[in-house]
Amino acid sequence: MKIALAGLLVLAGCAIEPAENAAPHGYVAGAEETAEPQYRLVLADGAKAHVLDLLSGKVYAAGEAGDVTGVTGDGRHAFLSGGALRIVDGGAWMVDHGDHVHYYRSAVRDLGEVTGRGPHEAFSDTAVTAVRSGDGTVKLLDRARLDKGDIAQIGVLSAGGPVVPFAGHLLVADGDAVQVRTRAGARVRTIGEGCREPEGAAVTRRGVVVGCADGALVVDGNLAGKKIGYPVRGVRATEFHHRPGSTTLAAMAGDQGIWVLDVTRSTWKLIRSKGVVAVNAAGDGLPVLSLTGDGTLQSHDPATGKRTARTKLLAVPESPVIQVDTARAYVNDPARKAVHEIDYNDRLRRARTFRLGFAPRYMTEIGR
Repeated sequence: MKIALAGLLVLAGCAIEPAENAAPHGYVAGAEETAEPQYRLVLADGAKAHVLDLLSGKVYAAGEAGDVTGVTGDGRHAFLSGGALRIVDGGAWMVDHGDHVHYYRSAVRDLGEVTGRGPHEAFSDTAVTAVRSGDGTVKLLDRARLDKGDIAQIGVLSAGGPVVPFAGHLLVADGDAVQVRTRAGARVRTIGEGCREPEGAAVTRRGVVVGCADGALVVDGNLAGKKIGYPVRGVRATEFHHRPGSTTLAAMAGDQGIWVLDVTRSTWKLIRSKGVVAVNAAGDGLPVLSLTGDGTLQSHDPATGKRTARTKLLAVPESPVIQVDTARAYVNDPARKAVHEIDYNDRLRRARTFRLGFAPRYMTEIGR
């Protein structure tokens, strides 16, 4: 019995002892793991792309960008829309394992172009990136290969609205409905709640939000849909802005002000504010930020709509963008060739200004 027990202990010890050449947990080839988030801004001046490291303040060249008209990101890659879609690997990202998070950084890379005229929109999960061109053509890219630097198309389809990889499927907004499709594009079923004139989408931790003519359709992880209708008549939301993962979203409401969508509570709130040209939401219970045409940055309570702070920030807003992360907001200032870092929890205090030497007309944050 003692011999048998000793043998079991030896076997158990072998089972838990790592192999001599085994990669450590979280290892990513070609990347450095770090102890803290590696926030960066991907910027474009209309001709060239750049990456600003928000920890070091260094600026990295990211290649020719062409005639850029907009930029979005998926946490690691930036998608620069124009005559074609250019993809930049910003070299910073995070991997959420549920009970812990890994942060990585690597070299900035210009990955090349995806053909098709803009405007473009792109959504990613860990397996697929869906790129939709202005004519409704949607190209599906292999996300794993994209992470390795290769643009590899694995499928194509057509849609009149956003296409979002989610919960092992594709959510395809087309016509007056949102379809559930396989990764290969085959139809599975249609979400029961309709969605007239779909435009604009966002991914939150409670599901995907799709903008509809009469409100927002939220599709949860079980691929069930719920409509959150507008409480009052007004200009509909067509583009959502929020801190990635949070469930409070902001959208422009034309000349009426700001729409705030609380996905958790299934409510809309219209914040009346004149002359708004850019918006974003810092997160659940945190300020909603807006920039007005005279260059004033404002913060509002998302529940009451009350303005809590304001500061004159820009002389002339030009292609204004507000990006937010867990502690700071960033506002581009092309006229001064700068980006301003704002502490939105300290009455919009300007924490830093990054002088760039080029006009950052387009901007998205990565590494989050």
